[in-house]
Amino acid sequence: MRKIITSTILISAILCFSIPTYGGKYKKLAQTGLQYLSVETDARATAMAGAMTTVCNGSASLFANPATLALMNGMVDASFSQNSWIADIKHNMVSAAYKPLGGKFGVIGVSMISVDYGKMQGTMVWPNDQGYIDTEMFNPTALAVGVGYAKSLSAQFAIGGHLKYAGQQLGKSIIEIEDSLAVRKYKVFAPAFDFGTHFKTGWKSVAFGMSVRNFSSEIKYENEGFQLPLTFQFGVSMDLIDFVPKMSELHSLICAIDAAHPRSYPEYINVGLEYAFKDLLAIRYGYMGNRDERASNFGFGISLFGFALDYSYTPFGIFNEVQSFTLRFAL
Repeated sequence: MRKIITSTILISAILCFSIPTYGGKYKKLAQTGLQYLSVETDARATAMAGAMTTVCNGSASLFANPATLALMNGMVDASFSQNSWIADIKHNMVSAAYKPLGGKFGVIGVSMISVDYGKMQGTMVWPNDQGYIDTEMFNPTALAVGVGYAKSLSAQFAIGGHLKYAGQQLGKSIIEIEDSLAVRKYKVFAPAFDFGTHFKTGWKSVAFGMSVRNFSSEIKYENEGFQLPLTFQFGVSMDLIDFVPKMSELHSLICAIDAAHPRSYPEYINVGLEYAFKDLLAIRYGYMGNRDERASNFGFGISLFGFALDYSYTPFGIFNEVQSFTLRFAL
């Protein structure tokens, strides 16, 4: 078992860091679609800049590193999030997880992300002065549903996977085919897979983790093929209060650092901090490196009687700000 764990960690590190770094601070590397899959929708994760590869986040762990789902303390966990994204786009997230018999048979979870892009005016080409005429209003949407599973293979090592079916519906248009008009709908769906590992070093609370998200085959809109936003992520975290044992009963200060290699963007570092008092009140800060318009993230959480409310706020340059709310229940 120890050899398997060591090999997995080494392979994870190689996958995340052996890929060459591309020049240019903000150079785009490849075109990807279904970008909503790379947006943080959980308020706790957003406030910590997405540095969640080694931090258990209940059932919402499915969206960061499914292996951390195995670290869930309770038997049942459910969460609902709403993210007011840029350009009035609404991201909604629902997740739930069940851990029977204390995790003897692992933890199973389900997830859903829905996106509402708002109403848009449809047009079509027309031989008039403008070159087009208005058609009906349409409402582009996106949806991803998934099921995940995680299990601790030992007291130190856990693995997890998340299989999902994701897609977008971008409305319809009227096109001309052989001197006649036809209606064509624009939608695409494809399966995708997330995989992750989590390893507790045994020295204080230091842990390492790896995740691969949005792995899928190429999909097409009409004649244009594209990949999903595949991302390799490697992280490390620790509760800094370990250095002050007398305070550990009432306080915690998690510091998490993630290094990411996305398909469509240069490598970047995310750093997240979370201070919690008696598991009642949490204050969070996150820093996102190498981004165009974002950097700092802020948030807080309140927990009581199994319920928790999380909030995050992200200044977003020319897009003003992004706010997220998450309601969570754990038993």
